[in-house]
Amino acid sequence: MNPLAQTALALPFPAIDPVLIEIGPLAVHWYGIAYVTGILLGWWFAKRVVSNAKLWPPTGSPISTDELDDFLTWAVIGIIAGGRLGYVLFYNPAFYASNPLQTFAIWDGGMSFHGGALGTIIAMVLFARSRQFSAFSLLDVVAAASCFGLFFGRIANFINSELWGRPTDVPWAFIFPTGGPDPRHPSQLYEAGLEGLALFCVLIVLIYAMGKLKTPGFVGGAWVFGYGISRITVEFFREPDAHLGYLANGWLTMGIALSIPMLAIGLWGMVNAASRTPWYTRQPETDAT
Repeated sequence: MNPLAQTALALPFPAIDPVLIEIGPLAVHWYGIAYVTGILLGWWFAKRVVSNAKLWPPTGSPISTDELDDFLTWAVIGIIAGGRLGYVLFYNPAFYASNPLQTFAIWDGGMSFHGGALGTIIAMVLFARSRQFSAFSLLDVVAAASCFGLFFGRIANFINSELWGRPTDVPWAFIFPTGGPDPRHPSQLYEAGLEGLALFCVLIVLIYAMGKLKTPGFVGGAWVFGYGISRITVEFFREPDAHLGYLANGWLTMGIALSIPMLAIGLWGMVNAASRTPWYTRQPETDAT
């Protein structure tokens, strides 16, 4: 069935201004609010997790709440720097090679989840080294906390009428203001539901019902694997980036290509969690007297 013939059945796109408020030259966008809200809620959740002694081995959490406060700055830098560089390198390298100064114009949009995740992981490893505790345990905590940002970020993508889905005749399709006349899958909402809500629920079960924080890296591995599955699934409903299209065979997109390795990495993290020892351990405190 031709989706164009079903235009009358499409849901009306909500008239939400992508800009929440403007004060002179200053504009506060929903996308920025989503980033801030996701980071703050994730930080709040992470502090609750590390302060709950029942979730950790008898020796307690290797991470203190004060250290989480310190890591917040590292995480923000990793997300923004990694997300922007990931977009530049993975999605539009030719343009930025010709316009290198545009690399820093993050206000014009262009962030890669995979780049942001890699930037945050690098930040976690460096921070864990500096504080001498397991980077895997920090990954476990941060992975679960990141679901807040994934959920609100995808909602913001929907409000911005960006990253929409492929043409369809399903009754819940939308005609996006920037997507032409075709009704399209609201793939941003699919991602919010899978990467944000569903994955978070799975990790909550692993943390609170199954005690998986006691085996460093299991929760983090489950997050990596779960995100890979979720993203690959949604990519079959999401319109590929116009300047990239399909990489091969009419189905392989950049999102799928970047997510397939996550399946192997996530499985490795879970399978080896039970026998894993921390990369770094704190030196026992000694009496100076």
